[in-house]
Amino acid sequence: MTLFHDSADLRPIARLLIANRGEIALRVIRACRDMGIETIAVYADPDRDAPFVRLADHAFALGGNRPGDTYLNQGKILDIAARAKADAIHPGYGFLSENAGFARAVQAAGMIWVGPDAGVIDALGDKIRAREIAQAVGAPLVAGSPGPVETSADALAFAREHGLPIAIKAAFGGGGRGMKVAWDLDEVEDLFDSAVREAVTAFGRGECFIEQFLDRPRHIEAQVLGDHYGTVKVLGTRDCSLQRRNQKLVEEAPAPFLTDDQRDRIHSSARAICEYAGYSGAGTVEFLLSANGTISFLEVNTRLQVEHPVTEETTGIDLVTAMIRVSQGAKIADDSVPTPRGHSIEFRINAEDTGRGFLPTPGPIDLWQPPAGPGIRMDSGVEQGGQVAGSFDSMMAKLIVTGADREQALARAARALDEFRIEGVASVLPFHRAVLATPEFRAEKGDFGVHCRWIETDFAERLMAAVAPEPRVTPVTETPMLRLAIEIDGKRHDLALPQGILSAAPVTGPDTTTVEVDPGTVTAPVSGILSLWQVEDGDQVVEGQVIAMIEAMKMETRIEAPCAGRLTQLAAQGETLAHGGPVAKICL
Repeated sequence: MTLFHDSADLRPIARLLIANRGEIALRVIRACRDMGIETIAVYADPDRDAPFVRLADHAFALGGNRPGDTYLNQGKILDIAARAKADAIHPGYGFLSENAGFARAVQAAGMIWVGPDAGVIDALGDKIRAREIAQAVGAPLVAGSPGPVETSADALAFAREHGLPIAIKAAFGGGGRGMKVAWDLDEVEDLFDSAVREAVTAFGRGECFIEQFLDRPRHIEAQVLGDHYGTVKVLGTRDCSLQRRNQKLVEEAPAPFLTDDQRDRIHSSARAICEYAGYSGAGTVEFLLSANGTISFLEVNTRLQVEHPVTEETTGIDLVTAMIRVSQGAKIADDSVPTPRGHSIEFRINAEDTGRGFLPTPGPIDLWQPPAGPGIRMDSGVEQGGQVAGSFDSMMAKLIVTGADREQALARAARALDEFRIEGVASVLPFHRAVLATPEFRAEKGDFGVHCRWIETDFAERLMAAVAPEPRVTPVTETPMLRLAIEIDGKRHDLALPQGILSAAPVTGPDTTTVEVDPGTVTAPVSGILSLWQVEDGDQVVEGQVIAMIEAMKMETRIEAPCAGRLTQLAAQGETLAHGGPVAKICL
């Protein structure tokens, strides 16, 4: 089967810049290698030794440690693209991948944008406009706000009018960033404010809207691929219901336990929405499916999804290559959609401590021993001896397991997760092993029992009993060589010099000093930026009260008072804190 019609007039791409990092940057590099395209990597300071930087044909430093200074900095990326003579830019997912302004700037500079047209990103990336399109084509929908909600008080008014639960969602984002689900009226205003802050951090815009949230829903999505000639194909479904804080942890394809009618409704709605919008490239239309069978359109992600490998494994279609070909002007063949074969499950391997409430745990990777064997695919952005940076997403890799059917995929997944070894930094491997043993996920009674809040509700006590907090590891750093990275004509080169040659120069590594902490001191639960004080210096607080928020790996984590008393602030809002660093002191 041929996915595209033969064509001799495709726009040529000799060099492609990847405006992203980690495993997705590596994924694009490998697709480009298959197509004979040179790759250009850009990298933030913490990523200078990352595998994607070394494997790219050219690599340029962005200069900086945070998203806003690096992978969200359009000016820096476009300047590097011009200097490196790039023909095209692939944005990956996250960062600028759904930024219509960036897409326009890329095209205005004479380069190919590997993604849907900017106007389509505007229409579907705006979650409110996307709802209007879904309504126009007859896709199923729940009640939602007619536009962005201005204040937390307005959010509370919506909740009182329409009832709980409600979803507060960034109007110009995706991937769970800037999304909060409120289950109690008392938390609506705080969650609205938190969603706005996360949206600004992740996408540069804080507008949020609200819609009703179906209780105990499954998260089902349809993978689409469109060209510039009006053809849109649905390549199958995925189930992404295993989530925590709206962040997906396990995904599988095709979505299991759907009726034929449900699958047809999802396929036809996804196709209609994308045809109406004039979609081109790879994209995903997401839906919620309630326990009583109600389907509701959720959003369209105008980019490649993290979980795209499970669709690749069950269709045999290389979605990254397909995106690039569509951007060059290739036309999709009419009979090009295969029937999904087998079953594939993806496990996100995040640097998070399951036993401490999935706290992000940036740090060193002392041991990285991934599984192998039949049906195993690893899409990894890290390696042994590397570091997980605290400034960016916590995902290190994706383990994709495929079998002839779901039963075989589950058996292979159990074997692969048992083989997988990671040391030095905490990971979610214990969580995945625990999930795989549950009758709900395995559907042992013929009923798929997981839903979007299953981890935080039905499974919470069992998970707490099964997974203990991981020890905090502070590695002893030995630096026999001084390593430097330099650029020559846009190509990154590594230099290693014996320490003795620069004996007068200090060589620094992670601080291994043990700090004695006063019992009344509140410490940072994770390395990150103190994004907000919820109480004033000198206030009286009660045990369990949220006193501050710390931003780590683009997500906010609450800091709670461990006891009652008068609080003295020991850190300033906006200050970068190390794990265990002092935040406040509470005097009884």
